Amino acid sequence: MTVIQEQDFVRSIADALQFIAVYHPAPYLTHLARAHARERSPAARDAIAQILTNSRMAALGKRPLCQDTGVVNVFLEIGMAVQWQTRHDVEALVNAGVRAAYTDPHNPLRASMVDAPLFSRTNTGDNTPAIVHLRLVAGDTVRCMVAAKGGGAENKSRFAVLNPSDSVRDWVLSVIPSMGAGWCPPGIIGLGVGGSAEKAMLLAKESLMAPIDMHELLERGPRSRSEALRIELYEAINALGIGAQGLGGLTTVLDVKLLSYPTHAASLPVALIPNCAADRHISFTLDGSGPAVFTPPAPDSWPAVNWSVNVDAVRVNLDTLTREQMAGWHAGQSLLLSGKLLTARDAAHRRLIELLDAGQPLPVDFAGRALYYVGPVDPVRDEAVGPAGPTTSTRMDKFMDRVLSATGLLMTIGKAERGPAACEVIQRHRTTYLIAVGGAAYLVSQAIRRARVVAFADLGMEAIYEFEVEDMPVTVGIDLHGESIHVTGPAHWQQTIRADTITTRIA
Repeated sequence: MTVIQEQDFVRSIADALQFIAVYHPAPYLTHLARAHARERSPAARDAIAQILTNSRMAALGKRPLCQDTGVVNVFLEIGMAVQWQTRHDVEALVNAGVRAAYTDPHNPLRASMVDAPLFSRTNTGDNTPAIVHLRLVAGDTVRCMVAAKGGGAENKSRFAVLNPSDSVRDWVLSVIPSMGAGWCPPGIIGLGVGGSAEKAMLLAKESLMAPIDMHELLERGPRSRSEALRIELYEAINALGIGAQGLGGLTTVLDVKLLSYPTHAASLPVALIPNCAADRHISFTLDGSGPAVFTPPAPDSWPAVNWSVNVDAVRVNLDTLTREQMAGWHAGQSLLLSGKLLTARDAAHRRLIELLDAGQPLPVDFAGRALYYVGPVDPVRDEAVGPAGPTTSTRMDKFMDRVLSATGLLMTIGKAERGPAACEVIQRHRTTYLIAVGGAAYLVSQAIRRARVVAFADLGMEAIYEFEVEDMPVTVGIDLHGESIHVTGPAHWQQTIRADTITTRIA
């Protein structure tokens, strides 16, 4: 009989989470490198180069790939012949591993879990509890599938119960454009079909645990109808022209995964869950011989892609910036920001609105400043701040009019598109919206020279910081004239891909 020791299980969970926070899976790197090699959109190619360079930097520095180190998801297949040497239940052991990983002083990971989600939304401080799924199976081993799922991608999950005669392909292609770019493409789409509502969602999540294999599948050809559908969806989604970070380009997804389960004759439940550019998952098996061991990717796993500053990038002094200077920028233009900027995201915005509603002064003067939507990782060693990539900007859209009216902000910085109403507000207030690359958090953090909390320290990573930056790379998302790269970019590349396809067919 296999005996699983408590310390071996806890250590394996903790080591797995530290490992996936720092290292991309090798298949992801291979597929992203191919996407970079074939990409013709300059903006998308630059974004992919940043993600690949960030990946290598994070591995060398042993720091998180992304500031959002995720909600922990664990799928356990426990052999019925296994005996546990512990006084705790399995979920408590998983949470002990999570706690150890996220509070590791050598590489602290960002705690994002909040308790009382309907009310106080208080950060638990150690990223517990995890989301745990248990299944008893035949055998004498414990198989663990561990993932850290970022909020930007998780928030774009979709579910529908279709009619049995409806097309899953059509539903997926109708849903993808509505997801925007907050899930940080290029990534992976996980689909779960069948079962019941909750089963379909679990299937979609579990499908993302498999290694990326789309290029192998394309080379050998499909061996089943499911594989044929995966290829069809992969090609059709990429033909939408959404591209890396939603900037427009040839690659929106690197793979499409699919798991199915028998379902009621009257139903066709379908779930879609995306994985972002921080593709964090790993599987291991415990057989009683000790904790799992994880081997970093070989040095040649990273392609010879070294992101460098765009030679045409405009250097901007945030401390002396004026609207007249901003008027010369255009959507899609590369900038390098230097000077001081402020940060704020969801919780801080809510507090600012509460202060405004109460007629109380704000804790910081925002007039003429830039505001970065970010929740950074805590620093280690000589870092000013840990990985500090952008969060999804649309979550702040509902605050835009009130905040801009009351503060005199000059610009906002985040990731992905803004909604139509926010775009109108940005144009009306004559501000601009800049984007940083989601999935390049460690690279971005190298531009942050100093950081200090200036308000709402009790909010932890959601506090308001002042960053002093030097040559922070961003792209103009919405210019002073209201043009959005997230509208013009995908539209252009969708037309380009369609024209290329027609030309190929004629030839």
